[in-house]
Amino acid sequence: MKTKKPSKPYWEMTTAELREATKQFDEEFVADKGRPLTAEEEELWEQVKAKGASAENGSTEAHIAVRLDKNLLTRCTALAKKKRLSRDALIARGLRALLAAEGE
Repeated sequence: MKTKKPSKPYWEMTTAELREATKQFDEEFVADKGRPLTAEEEELWEQVKAKGASAENGSTEAHIAVRLDKNLLTRCTALAKKKRLSRDALIARGLRALLAAEGE
């Protein structure tokens, strides 16, 4: 079931207009209106599940546990936020730079 797009943004609507635009979310048991996946959808779903996470360069990722000093972690988080990166991306960038400097 497709819903039609509201005529204007929610923040510009009156209370009555908002009530009308969002009444579909008041229904209970919406899961009962679902349907089984088609064979094509099932195949696509299985492919997506099997793919897993991949890194920026397309290789697969490994999850590790690392112990860091709390102050270092706080500084890392602050720098990542300032650079608009995730901590993972910042740490990976730092490791790449260190490996490049060492000739690895």
